Amino acid sequence: MHEAVLYEKLPDSRVRCYTCQWRCRINPDKYGVCGMYQNRGGILYNLNYGRVSSVAADPIEKKPLFHFYPGTLCFSLGTLGCNFHCQHCQNWEISTADSTSLLHGCRELQPETSIKLAKQYDCQGIAWTYNEPTIWFEHTLDSARLAKENNLYTVYVTNGYATPEALDAIGPYLDAWRVDIKGFSDDFYKALTGIPRWQEILEVTRRAKDKWDMHVEVVTNIIPTMNDDDKQLEGIANWIRDELGELTPWHVTRFHPYHRLTHLPSTPLATIDRACEIGRRAGLRFTYAGNVPGHESESTRCYACGKTVVTRLGYQTEVVGLEGSRCRFCGAELNFRSPGSKDSS
Repeated sequence: MHEAVLYEKLPDSRVRCYTCQWRCRINPDKYGVCGMYQNRGGILYNLNYGRVSSVAADPIEKKPLFHFYPGTLCFSLGTLGCNFHCQHCQNWEISTADSTSLLHGCRELQPETSIKLAKQYDCQGIAWTYNEPTIWFEHTLDSARLAKENNLYTVYVTNGYATPEALDAIGPYLDAWRVDIKGFSDDFYKALTGIPRWQEILEVTRRAKDKWDMHVEVVTNIIPTMNDDDKQLEGIANWIRDELGELTPWHVTRFHPYHRLTHLPSTPLATIDRACEIGRRAGLRFTYAGNVPGHESESTRCYACGKTVVTRLGYQTEVVGLEGSRCRFCGAELNFRSPGSKDSS
């Protein structure tokens, strides 16, 4: 249990949490929407500091991040809880767990130990993933500081619902912001996740790139009948182009039935191909199909000369045509972060 970093004390021992965009007003002995922040006597505590439900040395491509330290291993950690209630969550066993599961469903792993294990398993960085990282914000903040002191890159795999205050607190220590933009309408976000103000996700994502120079990649899981219409897909693609830049990777991933959406079919491959084409028509240089092994978009090709610069087959990755962040064959800027790129951390 850790006192929260971002909160305000209110009259009558109430508090307001500023970790995520719910900005919960919490009465004494009550919890925020995520279930992992509790008001105890007028002080807000994070309950899952150092409590780990999932840990692995993953290929960075699994996040998915395709233009960030390609071919490296990333020490990946998750805890319990979430501030979204997504109907299709693949990790629902941990995202829907409450604080009573912390002792039985998690083990303790303090930030110092995470850094040691990352090095032990030859990882070049550390990622907070599997569930929303802001749910244990204090832990990720302390860990990110230590990671930078130890020359490890840092990654948030996030739904993007952090507050600007949270982003600015961790911004100096965070290298990559791999964000879900799940759809592009009020009705869709309310139906899928339960959140009331989805457009703040766009504002915080833009802030991550513009203010903190984080590497940003966007994922959209395409769900039949919910966000597979041209209007939403074009809205996402155009927003990425206009606000993040045409070199920002967009991963359009195939939905498979999970959790409360088992009545829906998997996304037709034709829909994934159509989404890729929408990205290309919008002017995005790198649109990748996800959850489609062997898809023609899996490898990275230079938009200027057409040559392959990174080959991928599943999680097997080989860098064949990069010089820093540019194409080795023609010199075009390709927006890569890696040890040899001028923007690498």
